[in-house]
Amino acid sequence: MKLIFAIVNSDDSSAVSAALTRGGFFVTKLASTGGFLMSGNTTFLICTEEEKIDQAISIIGEHSRKRKQLVSSSVNFGLNTYTALPVEVTVGGATIIVTDVERFEKI
Repeated sequence: MKLIFAIVNSDDSSAVSAALTRGGFFVTKLASTGGFLMSGNTTFLICTEEEKIDQAISIIGEHSRKRKQLVSSSVNFGLNTYTALPVEVTVGGATIIVTDVERFEKI
């Protein structure tokens, strides 16, 4: 058995969850926050057989899209004067971690 941790943007959460469920995967969703932009994410926990890992990752990839977003960035112009300038960053997509599961029980 393997445990897949999939961190996706909250905007993609419903589509990913629905697609994984249609694909026959049991999914646990956790609300999480990214460290860089401090924006909302959803972390999915999926325990599955090793031969289904690629299928799960494919489903996650199909429903987690990357997009551009403007965020504020502070710039120091000297003399302790700061201004906020918008910076374009890429958000979305998915971060996926797969680990071994020593024991799995569904009671």
